[in-house]
Amino acid sequence: MGNSYAGQLKTTRFEEVLHNSIEASLRSNNLVPRPIFSQLYLEAEQQLSSLEAGSRADNEEEEEEEEEEGSESSSPPVSYQMKPPPEGCCTTDGFCQAGKDLRLVSISNEHIEVPSGFLLVGAKSPNLPDHLLVCAVDKRFLPDDNGRNALLGFSGNCVGCGKKGFCYFTEFSNHINLKLTTQPKKQKHLKYYLVRNAQGTLTKGSVICWKGAEFRGRQTSSSTCSSTLFQLPESSGLSGSTSSEPPPAANPSAPAGTQQTAAAIDHVPSTAVFGSAVYNGKESPKQQLVKNNLSALTRPSVLGTLTNSGPPKKRHKGWSPESPSSTETWNLQHNPQVPNRIKNDGGSLSSLPHSALVGPASSPMVGSGEPVSVPDNLLKICKAKPVIFKGHGNFPYLCGNINDVIVSPLLYTCYRNSQSLSRAYEQYGASTIQPISEEMQLLLTVYYLVQLASDQVPLIEDLEQIFMRSWRESHLSEIRQYQQAVPQTFPQVPSQIAPVTSAQLPWLAGLAASSCNDSVHIIECSYSLAEGLSEMFKLLIEGKLIKTNYVVIICASRSRAIDSCIVITGKYQARVLSESMLTPSDYQKEVNYQLVTGKVETLGSFFSTLCPEGDIDLLLEKFYQENQGHISSSLSASVNKPTALNETGAAACTSYEIERHQIRPFQLAVAQKLLSHICSIADSSTQNLDLGSFEKIDFLICVPPSEVTYQQTLFHLWHSGILLELGLEKEHLTKQRVEQYVMKLDAEAQIKFKVFLQNSMQNPHTLFVLIHDHAHWDLMSAMHSLYPQTELSTGVVDRLLNCREVKEAPNIVTLHVTSFPYALQTQHTLISPYNEIHWPSSYSNGVDLYHENKKYFGLSEFIESTLSGHSIPLLRYDSSFEAMVMALGKRFPRLHSAVIRTFVLIQHYSAAMMAVCGLSQMKNYTSVETLEITQNLINSSRQCPSGHGLMVVLRIPCTPLAAVAYERLYNVRERLALEDNFEIILGNPNSGITIGKHFVEQLKVWQKIEDVDWRPQTYLELEGLPCILIFSGMDPQGESLPRSLRYCDLRLINSSSLVRTTLEQELGLAAYFVSSEIHTEKAVVNDVLESDPEKLSSTDNEDEEIATEGSTSEKRSPVKRERSCSHDSASSSLSSKASGKTLRSSFCSESSPPLIAAGDTAKSPHQVQSNSTEETTNNYEKQKQKVDKGAQTTISKHLPLVTEQLDTKQNIKNAQISVTSSSSSPFSSSSSSSAPTHNSFILQTSQCSMTKASKQPPIVFLPKLVYDIITSTDSSGLPKSSSLLPYHSVMWASSFRPLMSKMMTCTEQSLYYRQWTVPKPIHMDYNNRNEGRMDTFHPRRLLLSGPPQIGKTGAYLQFLSILSRMLIRLTEVDVYDEEEININMKEESDQYYHQPGDLWPNLETFKKMPFDYTIHDPKYEDASLICSKLQTINSEDRSMSRRQEDMYTRRQTTRMRLSKYAAYNTYHHCEQCHQYMGFNPRYQLYESTLHAFAFSYSMLGEEIQLHFIIPKSKEHHFVFSQPGRQLESMRLPLVTDKSEDYIKSPTFTPTTGRHEHGLFNLYHAMDGASHLHVLVVKEYEMAIYKKYWPNHIMLVLPSIFNSAGVGAAHFLIKELSYHNLELERNRQEELGIKPQDIWPFIVISDDSCVMWNAVEVDCSGDRKSDYTWTERNVSLKQILQRIEATPSVTHYALIGMRKWSSKTNSAEIKEPFACCHVHDFIMLNVDLTQNVQYNQNRFTCDDVDFNLRVHSAGLLICRFNHFSVMKKQIAVGGQRSFHIKSKVSDTPVSISPAQYICAPDSKHTFLAAPAQLLLEKYLQYHSHRFFPLSVKNYSHPVLSVDCYLNLGPQIAVCYVSSRPHSLNISSSGLTFSGLLLYLCDSFVVASFLKKFHFLKGATLCVICQDRNSLRQTVVRLELEDEWQFRLRDEFQTANAKEDRPLFFLTGRHI
Repeated sequence: MGNSYAGQLKTTRFEEVLHNSIEASLRSNNLVPRPIFSQLYLEAEQQLSSLEAGSRADNEEEEEEEEEEGSESSSPPVSYQMKPPPEGCCTTDGFCQAGKDLRLVSISNEHIEVPSGFLLVGAKSPNLPDHLLVCAVDKRFLPDDNGRNALLGFSGNCVGCGKKGFCYFTEFSNHINLKLTTQPKKQKHLKYYLVRNAQGTLTKGSVICWKGAEFRGRQTSSSTCSSTLFQLPESSGLSGSTSSEPPPAANPSAPAGTQQTAAAIDHVPSTAVFGSAVYNGKESPKQQLVKNNLSALTRPSVLGTLTNSGPPKKRHKGWSPESPSSTETWNLQHNPQVPNRIKNDGGSLSSLPHSALVGPASSPMVGSGEPVSVPDNLLKICKAKPVIFKGHGNFPYLCGNINDVIVSPLLYTCYRNSQSLSRAYEQYGASTIQPISEEMQLLLTVYYLVQLASDQVPLIEDLEQIFMRSWRESHLSEIRQYQQAVPQTFPQVPSQIAPVTSAQLPWLAGLAASSCNDSVHIIECSYSLAEGLSEMFKLLIEGKLIKTNYVVIICASRSRAIDSCIVITGKYQARVLSESMLTPSDYQKEVNYQLVTGKVETLGSFFSTLCPEGDIDLLLEKFYQENQGHISSSLSASVNKPTALNETGAAACTSYEIERHQIRPFQLAVAQKLLSHICSIADSSTQNLDLGSFEKIDFLICVPPSEVTYQQTLFHLWHSGILLELGLEKEHLTKQRVEQYVMKLDAEAQIKFKVFLQNSMQNPHTLFVLIHDHAHWDLMSAMHSLYPQTELSTGVVDRLLNCREVKEAPNIVTLHVTSFPYALQTQHTLISPYNEIHWPSSYSNGVDLYHENKKYFGLSEFIESTLSGHSIPLLRYDSSFEAMVMALGKRFPRLHSAVIRTFVLIQHYSAAMMAVCGLSQMKNYTSVETLEITQNLINSSRQCPSGHGLMVVLRIPCTPLAAVAYERLYNVRERLALEDNFEIILGNPNSGITIGKHFVEQLKVWQKIEDVDWRPQTYLELEGLPCILIFSGMDPQGESLPRSLRYCDLRLINSSSLVRTTLEQELGLAAYFVSSEIHTEKAVVNDVLESDPEKLSSTDNEDEEIATEGSTSEKRSPVKRERSCSHDSASSSLSSKASGKTLRSSFCSESSPPLIAAGDTAKSPHQVQSNSTEETTNNYEKQKQKVDKGAQTTISKHLPLVTEQLDTKQNIKNAQISVTSSSSSPFSSSSSSSAPTHNSFILQTSQCSMTKASKQPPIVFLPKLVYDIITSTDSSGLPKSSSLLPYHSVMWASSFRPLMSKMMTCTEQSLYYRQWTVPKPIHMDYNNRNEGRMDTFHPRRLLLSGPPQIGKTGAYLQFLSILSRMLIRLTEVDVYDEEEININMKEESDQYYHQPGDLWPNLETFKKMPFDYTIHDPKYEDASLICSKLQTINSEDRSMSRRQEDMYTRRQTTRMRLSKYAAYNTYHHCEQCHQYMGFNPRYQLYESTLHAFAFSYSMLGEEIQLHFIIPKSKEHHFVFSQPGRQLESMRLPLVTDKSEDYIKSPTFTPTTGRHEHGLFNLYHAMDGASHLHVLVVKEYEMAIYKKYWPNHIMLVLPSIFNSAGVGAAHFLIKELSYHNLELERNRQEELGIKPQDIWPFIVISDDSCVMWNAVEVDCSGDRKSDYTWTERNVSLKQILQRIEATPSVTHYALIGMRKWSSKTNSAEIKEPFACCHVHDFIMLNVDLTQNVQYNQNRFTCDDVDFNLRVHSAGLLICRFNHFSVMKKQIAVGGQRSFHIKSKVSDTPVSISPAQYICAPDSKHTFLAAPAQLLLEKYLQYHSHRFFPLSVKNYSHPVLSVDCYLNLGPQIAVCYVSSRPHSLNISSSGLTFSGLLLYLCDSFVVASFLKKFHFLKGATLCVICQDRNSLRQTVVRLELEDEWQFRLRDEFQTANAKEDRPLFFLTGRHI
């Protein structure tokens, strides 16, 4: 059956291909015939290119290459010699050889006998271009609707002479005298079907669709372009049946690249909506091509495989496309075949194209061949064009007046998709489940239509979900196991529904329709749909379907499947559906055409007849004449009020303020989320972003080509100060400079963008952020927009932002910012789901996450306001307006509804203005809603002393209509003398704002602007201006509106184009911030009246006040009211009431809670009032009664306090955020002001309409259709609008998709769209074929989405700021910066052993230098002091320097900029060290091998086995045995080796817990020099270190050391190195090298050494002692090479360097070399120190201990004072890895050091920590318990034998070695206060101890491994002679026995 498997032949007709190929090769000049099997063999998963890419459609088209004149093959056409005609026959053109006339014009009225199964067709003769020749042809040899399934060969009859049985077209063409010069082909010469019209005349019908041959632009097969290459109609103007020739194809010879286009399904002219009717019910050939190409080019979805469907392969057998075929294509991607030009396929049946098509929509010809004639004057009679939706089965031809109907195959598509639903489950392995039957589909459709109201339009999404639900319910048992995959949202049914048979169907459908008052009419026909359609037309003409909206025609016979179609006859529904088939551009063209041609004049004259007083214009003129010259009405009198008030200093309105840039908590949170995403991209192992290599930030913001949006972005950028902060601009910023960073995406964008790209290439160390704001605006593919018929500006985003340079630049990050991200969340998106950032929700489980003083009001809040129980609904529709529009729509069926709606609304506004101005009779000619808007607008400026007013936005998407509206309203306003009362502004996206001079002056006064030339450039700057803003343009482009916006009139938006993005962005205009300070009136009035004034004036309890102001639900909805009212309509009487009454009505707290809401600053008493002018009269009366009963006195008595409190609070707030133009109320200073003053103040402010407007969201008026969709919800509570198609250039991947859910988060919605939507070919992501792989995501592309007007601009500007700060921070590091300690104990000596400029120490001189026992490293500030007889310690100094509180403070650090010689952690990625690090995205991690290395060590009494992990790239450092590749040794160089690019000493870095943060990347520190670096890690950390450092050599310690400290690592490093030295000496001795010539040094480095410095000394002064010095950062290579070059270097045992400090003074470096302790970074001579070991048990101070051992062994320790190491502060790992916790419980309990030891055999809690660690920590903090005499007794230290243990800073120790010949200090004259014997070995004897003198009462502490050793030691050392012991003085570390505790014994000196 279907051939979807690799290696199988396709189901195309093999013989046909073979035949054509042979024929082509015979006629071709080319010697090599075209290979057949290359066409027919199907490769699985093959990535085809260009047009031949995706499809059998194209492959089949190629089978006939020479269809066009001027053949498309590479060879020229071969001339063709016709066979000479027989002698004596007729050869006249247009006649057959028998002499009979075949011309259509001659025989159109003759009766022609057509055999059954034959059709009449018209042939074209090249010699008679104006005539068609009539032929009868067997229909099996003609193609179906899709250009497919025509059998090869020919069978025809001559209708002239009646000769039958022509089997070859060549023979037939000779007979009818075609006289061809090329090979006769039926495809070329049989052009049209011929049909009889209503009068019975034979006429030309639709084009015969020969696989779209005429319209195919051929591509070169070599093209490798990945884009879709196919031609589709754009604006070719298929204008109905008059079109005799289809439009020509695009230039066939054009290069492949220029022919790339994407489906013009989205852009087809309005006239083409009749295209389906033109061609006899078949779609036009161009449409067929659209279908075939698109069906071919959509890739199979993950849910199914694309199989081919076709007829059987046997030749000349009939094949019915309706016959069930298991090879039926299951293509979940949608073939966007939309012959009926649907672009915004949104909310009606027209949106069916979103669904997937299942193969081409074939509608084979009806059996009878008889067409259905469309009656003349159908539109005139019915007042609407019926829309016919093809359903199941065959659809008959239409002829006659086909311009008056619209035929659409979209319902057919939906049916086919729904039948394929079950296939989606097959991937889960479910048994095959029967799809929903055709009968059930039709019945469900009828049920659906029946329940639609008369003003509702069918929605495709509804129908799809109904089918889905029905199918799921009927197969619940089979699919129950997959409930998790598809959420269950439908009610379950208890049992399966019995199947409906075709016989029952008409009866059941009729039954269903019987209850709907004839709104659905069922017509049953017995033979074909043709009779049903004829009957339907007859009923329409007779007027019998006036009440009927839908006619369902069913042809159900038992013999075959049902045929059906649905005709939309309801005038309203048919109008909406037909208009929804227009693309936006066609919609504009249609409207423009109607305006230009004057078709709308009939509307104007109709309006004139409505007004009883005559034409409105005459009334206006009359009114103007009467009032001219003495315009002193109250309306215009108010105009001069503001200036007078301001000049006299009287109380002017104080609430005016334009918001300046400030960052809100939400914006900061979003900026930080963006930053963390950037960091995660940088941290990933893919190395797509190397943040460490960037030094600064640059950016470019791309905005849509709207002048207002552009200026608005400049305004935000200017006020944010970001340019100065990033250092991109200097202090004196000019507008021209700011403009460099914002780019309009228009025709000139290319130039600015080129500069941006050049900058990014020239500055590789700058990170460029490309911000694409309003990113959903233009997603057109650049390829698509290459065609001249598209607008110039489209495709700019794709051309610029998706260009190769941007994608490949490693220093460009693209951030898409949008409120409607859906179109960027398809199966082909470039943005990874991990790179999406969604605006956070304000609430989580009822908790306010980010406390803000404003609450955002968006779509969900607007919808919430419409629910019952709420106050004034903020979303409304105008029923009287809708009724008038519907009535006019019926009267003027040819006018577009947008034109009608606009003219009606202009009329309403004009009448309302006249009514407000005194022509009260005009009230009847407007709606209540429009009157309310106009009245409040006109009165608003009168109510404020400064003249502040409201803004009304009138949204008119169509620009020509907006211009008409502007002109008309402007004219009416002038006639009514209102030109100074409010402004009318025409907002066109392509131009700036133009307003009158008078209003400019007002704005300048309000905003305190002195610039003479200032003009408002953004809508935000119109704050407080009373105006009507006519907002035009097909889509809003990101313009923000001011807080004085009160009404958003969206009654004119295009309601037929129902797409989620379109709807939400229209409603986004009204999105708004209101104050969340006070939520309900109770909070205000009660608090105010009952609280004392002191408390009220405080600002401290602001948060608490808010927190207690009501329940969560009240917080969520600041607009809660206790009453519910359907319209917030005003009555003119109310607005002109006396101000006293206004005041009273506004403070009635119980019946009408005020709507409290404000922007940043309006938290003054203006909040405590309701919108008085907008209350209904009824409500006003109630209020009046209540107020009159005495509420007035209460209010006037208490309100001064409110005034003061709120104003004070506000002023404080203003001061805090330093906002400009914050003017405090003149009454806020004193609470004792008189009541009348306060009353007048409240009176004037409460009347400021702008203040009121800024405290409550605007009221939005919608078309009824949109209102119904927005406010209706599905079962989960999700608004219906959310489940619409998300965007017009995407489509649903399948009808089989779960419902969206209200509970979905933004992330879940994104994943839903990513799974269930695919881009159409016009979408820029169309060619980014995802195939579910990650590599199609662009790694440096992010998407920020958040609701409209919520502050995304501020968030991304803040992101730039913190990103810049982070980059600076990334190039900096915190290093320890501490002065050396115990400096005062250094011997003050005038003797200097070396000159300051000496490079190396002199060995002999150095030997004379005394060893400085004192520790100077600041990290040992809390360690015990080491005493020597040379030091006289001032105990006061010592204790003074140790303030107890300082010991626990954080160590001092300073921030340093990383130099180019720094060591790095794993987060550093740069080009240079990629190979060094071993990370390469293209390859696997570096291979490495594990090698065991064993050596014996007598002290441990066993063999030590270590493991090396050696990467392949580092094996050259090692020696392996030849046969078994066993590791033998690590190569060592010679002492005499000298090389500039080589470091001789191997570097060992012991590390734990710092796999990410350890500074192991020494590539830059070593300046690229070759070096051997070994990481020493514990066994349990091996894997994690290997993962992060794949190219580093690891030395893995044995598992017994897993809990050991750093001493064990140092011990093993040293022992291993010595053992390796021996091995290398033996190996190289065989090569003739002396053992002493092998290099004996190793480097042991801490894992936190970050940079190295060298002091350069200049001794060029006059005197020898004069010198200057500078310290600079140098490479580690330079330092090590200098040290390695030291003369007689092998005589030094330890070499180290200073710890860096910024406070280093000259005295410290005057002596360039010191003999003292070295730490952190040392060079160790393993040869000289062979007999000196590190203590493997130690955790702390092991380096001090080792230094003392080395010195006492008589070895040299040298510190290079001119070199210093900087140590980075690393907060994790290292010693912090050791946590001491209880062994019994897992709960972390803090354990004090005093609990680290206990008495033996006690019940003490044992601890899970090494005994040695407990010992060291105990002695550090509690040694005073053992050595009480020693505390602060620095002149009597504790004698410590053979070890140094830290006894804490208050005790000094004196180190002595028991080894013979060791160097010890002279102890004569020293009396010790204690003795410490730690794990004594045999060198410690009784006689050795007897040399030392102790104070009386001195204490002894002996520490041994066990109690037995303890006793033996006491006996062996004869301790009891001088020391007294008690049984209770024995202790142990708090370890369990299995953890081998250490034991202590203490005693007192006798």
